[in-house]
Amino acid sequence: MTERPAQRTTGGPGADRGREDTAVRPLTKRVQDKLAAAADEARRNAAAPAGTTAASGSTASAAASAPSRGPRRARLRLTRLDPWSVMKTAFLLSVALGIVMVVAVAIVWGVLSAAGVWDSVNRTVQDIVGNDSTSSFNIKDYVGTSRVLGFTMVIAVIDVVLLTAVATLGAFLYNMAAALIGGIEVTLAEEN
Repeated sequence: MTERPAQRTTGGPGADRGREDTAVRPLTKRVQDKLAAAADEARRNAAAPAGTTAASGSTASAAASAPSRGPRRARLRLTRLDPWSVMKTAFLLSVALGIVMVVAVAIVWGVLSAAGVWDSVNRTVQDIVGNDSTSSFNIKDYVGTSRVLGFTMVIAVIDVVLLTAVATLGAFLYNMAAALIGGIEVTLAEEN
């Protein structure tokens, strides 16, 4: 026995329009139009004066007797983190943190230099030691701006690598733990 495909027969005045509609308009446009029509109908039903009949056949007094609901809530579980997206996000955030760290050190060192802290430290060291061998001592030779900024940049690069690796490892560990215990439960609510 051979199988024949079943033909759909839908009667009514809009039967041909539906087929033409699917052939001409893309799916996204049709979905948007349906959603807009549903939203318009909901607005019309909400704005109907008391005592008039709604489109579903119930009266406004029946709708008024129904208790008003609070915001909708949804309980969801976070069961998996994509390690690749966690790695990309952690990389960008750690690069930003490294830039902030380098800029902060440059600002602090500039303020300390402008306030005369380094000259004060040099004078204090010369007063404490009190001999001529310290006349050539300069604290900037040891903690100068270029040396400190170079050290800060090295620390920032190490920080980027470590934070990215730890966050990615954390995503893998979370996925394994979520497979065992089900993940984190989150409750989302609509705003009024």
